[in-house]
Amino acid sequence: MRFADFPFLRYMPFILLGVFMGQSSWSPGAHILLLILSIIWVGYLILVLFRSPSNWLFQPSHLAYTALVAFGSLLVQYTKDQLSADLDLARSESYLGEVTRYDLQKLNSFENLLEVKSAFIEGEWMDLGGKILIYHQREEPLKPGEILLVKKKPEKIGGPLNPHEFDYKEYLARKGIYYRQFVGNDFQVISSGTDRGFLYFLIHLRHAIGQMLTAKIPDENSAQIALALLLGQKKELDPTIREAYTQAGVMHILAVSGLHVGIIYALFILMLRPLKLKIGKARMYLFCVVLVIWLYAFLTGLSSSVVRAATMFSLLTFGQMRERRPSIYNILAFSAILMITFNPYVIYEVGFQLSYLAVLGIVTIQPLILNLWLPKYKVLEYIWQLISVSLAAQLVTFPLSLYYFHVFPTYFLLGNLLILPLAFLIMQVGVPLMIFGWVPILGEVLGWILSRLIWTQNWLAEAIRFIPGGKLDRLTMDFSGMTLVWGMLLIILAWDFGSKRKLTWLGLSLTLLWSGFQLYSEVIIPHKELIVYQGKKSLLLDFYTYGGVYSWNQGLDAGEISYSVEPNRIRKHWPQIPKSLMAAREDSDTIQFVGAEFTFYPKDNKIQFLSTPKSIHFWSEGRWVPKPVRDSLVADSLAYRILF
Repeated sequence: MRFADFPFLRYMPFILLGVFMGQSSWSPGAHILLLILSIIWVGYLILVLFRSPSNWLFQPSHLAYTALVAFGSLLVQYTKDQLSADLDLARSESYLGEVTRYDLQKLNSFENLLEVKSAFIEGEWMDLGGKILIYHQREEPLKPGEILLVKKKPEKIGGPLNPHEFDYKEYLARKGIYYRQFVGNDFQVISSGTDRGFLYFLIHLRHAIGQMLTAKIPDENSAQIALALLLGQKKELDPTIREAYTQAGVMHILAVSGLHVGIIYALFILMLRPLKLKIGKARMYLFCVVLVIWLYAFLTGLSSSVVRAATMFSLLTFGQMRERRPSIYNILAFSAILMITFNPYVIYEVGFQLSYLAVLGIVTIQPLILNLWLPKYKVLEYIWQLISVSLAAQLVTFPLSLYYFHVFPTYFLLGNLLILPLAFLIMQVGVPLMIFGWVPILGEVLGWILSRLIWTQNWLAEAIRFIPGGKLDRLTMDFSGMTLVWGMLLIILAWDFGSKRKLTWLGLSLTLLWSGFQLYSEVIIPHKELIVYQGKKSLLLDFYTYGGVYSWNQGLDAGEISYSVEPNRIRKHWPQIPKSLMAAREDSDTIQFVGAEFTFYPKDNKIQFLSTPKSIHFWSEGRWVPKPVRDSLVADSLAYRILF
């Protein structure tokens, strides 16, 4: 097996390098990059057509790879130009926006997304693009395709206030959303928006199927799971059910992914053999299978994992039509390049990263695990195959899961063994229900069967959740740890093909490198550190001193602590519930903390330091930014880090 046999796999690193370079501040703009790319390709053609037969040091392939880097940067710059086109919305007095989806129920309002068509700026209407999240309280729900007139100025979405808090602003910015607005009932529907094209037809169809599933499935919890499993609508999932599936290690089945596309693909492919079609009709049938897969992908919202799976199965099907078997590595790389071309920021989506890592693990590591044991009986062989697939996917993805979610499901093998076969059955019943659910009696029967299957699946997930030690939480892994794990897995894969001596030295080097990073992390831990967290109306203090963590809470509730404070505590390996920072109130305006280096004046939100700090930083744009050292600090709307 040669690397040269996988051209798209060779192209991927250069395109990714271009994407990363395109996000740097010194990257040229889209027009300059387009000019550079054109010059490179002209040079490439000249070299190919007119180079001498002698062995040049500079080969045409060098220019081709440079062009891929420029192409990656161009994708980013072009996307930046598209996403920044709505920055003038901050100056708008009113705007026209098109409703792009059905309402999502919130606590006291409904959420929707508007696609801006034009805005009234400085006395005139201007054609303008952009997206705005709106929250309204209209009794009649909004429908996709309707045009709204909003006579208010939208507000920019703010960034996270506290260290390592989820960056909702960046998350939405990568989707082209920079603004949000509470409109209440202060807007006007000026167009019903009928006949808006194929995409809106799919949105309405998805909504209609969702309503039909809810009506046909008698159990409410089963209906929620059906909407998540079949249509990818999981925002309204009950938190208890979500937690049960997380602890069982099968949360991935509730996000429409390659598993679901694969089940649908297998369902249609298994029907091909009994039909005994001739070659021409078989090819037409396979082409229809590809259309069905992509219809399902559009219907479920084109998530990263679904697009990856749809592309892979499409290429496999086209290869089958031509009686060829394309390389799975080429297919993976091609599907990734295709997705990056349409949206270069997709590489930052957790679903994209986990999806490709899981498939790589299954393709590369699962055969090694499978060969460790060859069962004699079919049932044992089936169970062992499920175990090997689960182990392979988990081995590759758990470093990234710990980095993002800090949780490891202890009983993931048990969950996958019991629940994955049920998910397969649920899809076999759910897909016919989506198609024939409108048929009287048949729809009710399929709905009842699906409800009982999902009820059983929920019961199994709940049973696993109640087993002691169901999950290990508050776990962390940094980039050096991920590099070590993935490096060791690559060494194991290459052990029978490469030089064992070199691979051993590589493993030792990775271990030493990881150990060095861990030692450095321990050395730079300060002796005394104060973190000031900001809540909606109050603040919280974490004071670290010589290995102990003490906390004082002015009024943050449990939800705010979980969202705003816990991420930093987990990153620093601090306890979930620190010891209380003892405080003595000298008068109504002064709080003196016992054994600490500061005094707090709640009336002015002022922190007075008893000794001059070594440094003061505030949290901005995902990092600590230094500010001048002073003897006091007004804890305004920012989070602060003070080292003593």
